[in-house]
Amino acid sequence: MADFYASLSESAPAPGIEPALMALWWAAKGNWEGAHQIVQVESDANSAWVHAYLHRVEGDQANAGYWYRQAGQPAAKDSLDAEWERIVSALLGSGKA
Repeated sequence: MADFYASLSESAPAPGIEPALMALWWAAKGNWEGAHQIVQVESDANSAWVHAYLHRVEGDQANAGYWYRQAGQPAAKDSLDAEWERIVSALLGSGKA
């Protein structure tokens, strides 16, 4: 997990990371549009979860709710930062990074 956080000082994410993590990387860098472009073409549950997070960042709760349901995740109620960290932790812990 430390490697992922350290990579945020780089100009691009590490090659080969899964799309959901790549989108979270770009979101952390302030590139919402780039992050959204990545997850909107993916169909896996992890990408749907990140997609929900991104719409929550955008302030579109209804759209976020749709994507939380697609991901099989409860709608987040904590801070955006806490949710970002929770998703990163879950994805890195899943062995899919």
